[in-house]
Amino acid sequence: MDKAAGAREYRTEDLAREAGITVRTLRFYRERKLLPPPRREGRIAWYDERHLARLRTIAALLERGHTLNGIADLTAAFESGRDVGELFGVGDVAAATWTEETPVRLTPEDLADHFAGEVTAENLAAALDLGYLATDGEEIIHISRRLLDVSAALVREGVPLAAVLRAGREVRKHTTAMAEIFADMVRSHLKEEPPGSGSQGAAPLERLRPLAKSVVEAELSMALDRLVRAEKDA
Repeated sequence: MDKAAGAREYRTEDLAREAGITVRTLRFYRERKLLPPPRREGRIAWYDERHLARLRTIAALLERGHTLNGIADLTAAFESGRDVGELFGVGDVAAATWTEETPVRLTPEDLADHFAGEVTAENLAAALDLGYLATDGEEIIHISRRLLDVSAALVREGVPLAAVLRAGREVRKHTTAMAEIFADMVRSHLKEEPPGSGSQGAAPLERLRPLAKSVVEAELSMALDRLVRAEKDA
């Protein structure tokens, strides 16, 4: 293993071992052009963290039932800059103009720094399923700076990333239900306002979303208060 210029590099056997595959499988992926070419020093091939991240992503997609032909499309997305959401129906999260969340561009090394030792094929698959992650060229896009920071903070506190992602899936279900409750209320009682009415033409649901967020934040805060009091009284 070499650390030239501070970058971690792997020989073929080391990379295969880190990725949990055989050397024969690694060479097969190279022949199928699922991996970018390694750096060469004479007859020695050197791979880096991007190759390892690519292999773990391939493993995650295979685990989800994708074929090698489909994964070849993923490889093309890495090279051409298409989004994983475009390939698998997630949608272009980075281009959405209606969201208040700020997407974050990360290299595989950045992702490893945020979640040291937790970037496994299983966790990558879960993050892709949730729509937390997409790709753009050689960079990874996380859909939300806030979710990224909170997830990393929980992992630093000792919560396994797999548990964080499972909790995220459950939270998604409940927040979707809460959003639907608020949307149904607004649509039932408020009408679209014509341009020039003082609302700048915004639909009621878009205009009133800060109120919904305040309700959810207040209710969550009070629910946590009740849990803390119950634990102290136990």
